[in-house]
Amino acid sequence: MTKKIIVLLGAIGLCLAGLSMTGVTPTAVAADTAPPNFIVIYAEAEGWVSSSVQMDDRNPASKGTGIRTPNLERLAATGMRFSDGYAASPRCTPSRAAIFTGRSPAALHMTFVGTGDGEGSAGNVNTKVIPVNASTEMPLEETTIAELLKRQGYGTAHFGKWHVGRTNPSQHGFDESDGPTSNGGPDNVASPNPKQALAMTAKGIGFMERMTKAHKPFYLQMSHYPNQALKSATASAEEKGVVDSTMGQILDAVDRLGLKGNTYIVYTADHGSQGKNLPLTGGKGSVWEGGIRVPYIISGPGIKSGAFSHVRVSGVDLFPTFAALAGVKEPLPKGVEGGSLVSVLMNGGVGTVQRPREEFVVHFPHYDKDLQGPASSILLGDYKLTRLYETGQLKLFDLSKDVVEHNDLAKQMPEKVSELDARLTAYLKAVNAQMPVMNPNADPSASASDLPGEKKNGGMGGGAKAGKGGKGKG
Repeated sequence: MTKKIIVLLGAIGLCLAGLSMTGVTPTAVAADTAPPNFIVIYAEAEGWVSSSVQMDDRNPASKGTGIRTPNLERLAATGMRFSDGYAASPRCTPSRAAIFTGRSPAALHMTFVGTGDGEGSAGNVNTKVIPVNASTEMPLEETTIAELLKRQGYGTAHFGKWHVGRTNPSQHGFDESDGPTSNGGPDNVASPNPKQALAMTAKGIGFMERMTKAHKPFYLQMSHYPNQALKSATASAEEKGVVDSTMGQILDAVDRLGLKGNTYIVYTADHGSQGKNLPLTGGKGSVWEGGIRVPYIISGPGIKSGAFSHVRVSGVDLFPTFAALAGVKEPLPKGVEGGSLVSVLMNGGVGTVQRPREEFVVHFPHYDKDLQGPASSILLGDYKLTRLYETGQLKLFDLSKDVVEHNDLAKQMPEKVSELDARLTAYLKAVNAQMPVMNPNADPSASASDLPGEKKNGGMGGGAKAGKGGKGKG
């Protein structure tokens, strides 16, 4: 029987390679076919326009300029691009935990890259809001996609940046890994790439070869590292070139192993890039579109090559999608918030995704690099409502007409504001989200420049000191 392989690529500038899987129905793999394999390559800080792949066929500005990612283009040409693809958070630890579990950062209480207890405490007069104390450790009681698939007879591996705690990936269902790495990688250095980009790719290909030889289905995730020492635009382009090259190595290996006709590839990222993400507003550390809208591409059997979908999708949807494609019969774990994308994938990008809740919420009750401050956003239909906790202000945007979020409709559409605000409150209550509170000791004369940012937050230091643990930049 033909093996199925699903490859999820989400590191700097990757796309999904088209593969074919016989017997796939819109909901699950047919009983008489071999289970699919999954390869996940997860991008670090890859913005919507951080590659040379156009992410929205309606918007030429959704393609990056001054950068070439030919292997990402190669992957995108064979699969489906989701114009409205989202990370679960504007920071890496929360988004990574959401990919593994299918649950939101709000529900997991993993809303930041550190605990956040160094920011906006009651004694800090420079913050108007006291952020929450977030967890940095993915709970062992949560079922990961690796654990779910292992029960189906899969081999599982994770190489690259772990960054969801100090617990070894083996305790979360992964047979092979680099350990509980953070931004410093296995060598605990300030800039692990290009060494680790190449090393993790070699390990991933070796794993694929062994599983293929053993005729065993597998799940492989490769999560790329940032290169923290690279600051200039030229250096950034060079770094993207390294990672794009490793993407090509994976695609070549899929071809060489005879897996192209039965492999699914998914490419997405943990959050938007740091700095400008034009035409989107904001970036890493904010709930503006630039912080949470990311590349999202899936290629594989039954998926139309070069297709675009305008269905909103996010990181939590991958868990149920993999489960459906693998033919998992057991009920999904309690609390999974995503929905299977299979029906949309098999229908040219058109359709709906059935989730426990219709709305998509990004809860970020923290201060960060962006001066937006602690905030939450809810997206439903064409509209996005953002709640700013410092001021209580509510901003409303019609993303179908205003993806750059320049035209606040809150005053013009008070009923829509009330509806979405009530939905946001109900969601946060339902998942028992941690909420920020007003700081009674705040200095009303403090300026925005006094707000704590990345460098002031305990647990957010990057480089070598954060190399092995669950803390550090991301």
